[in-house]
Amino acid sequence: MTAEPLHPAATDERDPGLFGPDSVTWRVHADPAMALAGLRALLLQAVHPLAMAGVAQHSDFRGDPWGRLLRTAEFVGVTTYGTRREALRAAARVRGIHRRLAGVEPESGTAYRVDDPDLLLWVHCCEAESFLSTAVRCGLRVSARERDAYYAEQVRSAELVGLDARNVPSSVHEVREYFTAVRPSLRVTAEARRTARFVLWPPMPSLVALGTPARPAWVALAGAAAAMLPRWARRLYALPGLPTTDAAATAAGLAFRTGLLVVPERLRHGPHLKDAQRRLGLS
Repeated sequence: MTAEPLHPAATDERDPGLFGPDSVTWRVHADPAMALAGLRALLLQAVHPLAMAGVAQHSDFRGDPWGRLLRTAEFVGVTTYGTRREALRAAARVRGIHRRLAGVEPESGTAYRVDDPDLLLWVHCCEAESFLSTAVRCGLRVSARERDAYYAEQVRSAELVGLDARNVPSSVHEVREYFTAVRPSLRVTAEARRTARFVLWPPMPSLVALGTPARPAWVALAGAAAAMLPRWARRLYALPGLPTTDAAATAAGLAFRTGLLVVPERLRHGPHLKDAQRRLGLS
């Protein structure tokens, strides 16, 4: 696949951005299942020791977990629905931060750079695969052709963070082959286990944890995200890797998405999608 060159549009007026309203990406990223998909992607990324070290050593995830999740959602929203100019500007900021970050994974003593293409590719594939597979399992209808189209579209997202399009999986088959090839290098470090516990049982103010349904609601959400991990990833975490777990996770995802679909779109859709719809005269 030859990706379309990334360059700003001559004008932002009616600019469809990198993907446009007819893309599979717009449909997948607007789905309520993205809340589950983001948590699944985070848990999947953590089984790569160097990627996990980068998060632990260069982010404030534990100090401000909601802020980090919101910043990630903001980046996805801008690059999906913003103008080309906005997407390229956001990507340039991220690349500038990544260039300055490096460290050593403590258990193996392996040095890494956050902008290493192998690490960037791992994060990209975890996010794209999680976004698509979670939406499908939660009930979004996406044909086999559209699934391939989604991964082909997501090559543009990979280019934004500095990857060469020629090295990015662009179909269901290529993504599956990528994960098969990388699996021997994956393991759950002590830091990954701490992160998983934090995701599944985050700290909450006592009044919130005891006086509201926030705790059981979050545990149900995060538990479903963990159960939607590939079986091999669940086994790395020493979580159940059984077909019954898959069935239960799918049922929970379907119920979660169905519940959110009753919320009016004006309340459910994020500001970036709404801005894009107004910009393109779709609302």
